[in-house]
Amino acid sequence: MGKLWLKPLGAVMVAGTLLVGGTAWVAPSNYAYAAEVQGVQQNVINVVGTGEIQVKPDIAYLSIGVNSTADTAASAQKANAAKIQKVSNLLKSTWKISADDIQTNQFYVQPNYTYSEKDGEKIKGYTAHHTLTVTYREMDKIGELLDAASQAGANNIENVRFTVEKPENFEAQVIEKAVANADVKAGAIAKAVKRQLGAVLSVSQGDANVPVFYASEALMSKSSADSAGSTEIETGQVKVSTTLNITYEMK
Repeated sequence: MGKLWLKPLGAVMVAGTLLVGGTAWVAPSNYAYAAEVQGVQQNVINVVGTGEIQVKPDIAYLSIGVNSTADTAASAQKANAAKIQKVSNLLKSTWKISADDIQTNQFYVQPNYTYSEKDGEKIKGYTAHHTLTVTYREMDKIGELLDAASQAGANNIENVRFTVEKPENFEAQVIEKAVANADVKAGAIAKAVKRQLGAVLSVSQGDANVPVFYASEALMSKSSADSAGSTEIETGQVKVSTTLNITYEMK
């Protein structure tokens, strides 16, 4: 008895960024279900629209630390406590930074080791480390603040992080750009398959994205005759972006 072959059910879908039409073999018992699914999907276009804008950061997070080394752990910790207190007082009193905007990020005391073939590994003193994360909003005074902190005893300024404090203020702009981007993509797809773009059937939004821009100590320290050797900070720009998943009717 010869084998019975069933002709595949043709399927054409446009989805994702661009779903390619194709054919699929469907078992006889699933023909009705497959036809129903294809009937729903064959007249839609699904695209992802991206919107982004570049904005000047309006908030910075400064990493300001103090290291102290001594023969004993207690001595290192005591010396470091005095230094970090001096830096903290400077930030609060002279620079009028709220205590809520000054937080301890790291604190530890660790032994320092030396090694020789004769004596092996031995402890040679201790280092105390204390780092503050300072939230600061006056972008044009960051370099001056860091210089003042260094003069007060901060000897471990690691980085400055720039970002936008309230990204929701820019959400309408990036959403408009994302919709425009999706319209262009969906229109190009419809034209390519000789159809017309219809109404929007559904929209879902991905998370808004605001990357943090880092300025390392090496990059942010720049001396010049005009600045008399002071630290200059270039805030640059940060990108605010979002994505929209939009489904369009295809006529």
